[in-house]
Amino acid sequence: MERMTSGYKKNAARTKTLFRIYRKLYARFGPQGWWPADGAFEVMVGAILTQNTAWSNVEKAIANLKGENAMRPARMAGMPHRKLAALIKPSGFFNVKAARLRNFLRFYMKRFDGDIRALKRVPLDGLRKELLSVNGIGKETADSILLYAAGKPSFVVDAYTKRVFSRHGFVPEEAGYDALRDVFMKNLPARTGLFKEYHALLVALCKRHCLSRKPVCRGCPLSGIKGHSFRG
Repeated sequence: MERMTSGYKKNAARTKTLFRIYRKLYARFGPQGWWPADGAFEVMVGAILTQNTAWSNVEKAIANLKGENAMRPARMAGMPHRKLAALIKPSGFFNVKAARLRNFLRFYMKRFDGDIRALKRVPLDGLRKELLSVNGIGKETADSILLYAAGKPSFVVDAYTKRVFSRHGFVPEEAGYDALRDVFMKNLPARTGLFKEYHALLVALCKRHCLSRKPVCRGCPLSGIKGHSFRG
């Protein structure tokens, strides 16, 4: 099994609680089938475009790229910055994201010749380090690419994950990305399908109940689950 962890240690009580949370979320919301995309390359592009914006805006940008027949590594890599930025404008911060896309594309073409099969052959730990070395690819984006595009068991932590787990007392509010990722990486079996569904179910919970400003606690499927059984 491929892993890359530090911090939180494996603990049977944490594993039990994590699965309890998962079962409750799955029972309420059902399978999420995330990430919606036509192929791994589109997932990677979407992972970069979704930084600091709503997914609905990313969908518009992706539709623009598809309309220009640009959802191909070589085609997009050869596109001028100005044109690429114009196509992805709906995603916001379009000049910054165009630069980040071009950085990633240079890496993807040079290292793997635009071949997702070659990328998938690299072990998780090494590939994560390589992705993080690309200017503009942060930890959440790298893990999204690893999990949803490369099919590797690398848990994705986002603002929703932190909101749920800090509010329920599983981790302190100041917990960093790696510490929160460790919770899942060290206490769940390294299964890509499980990680995909778990991440997507936490997003579903936050969109319906665990809202950022005015949480709707009534009817929350995690009501009564607290972090005291999780620590130690």
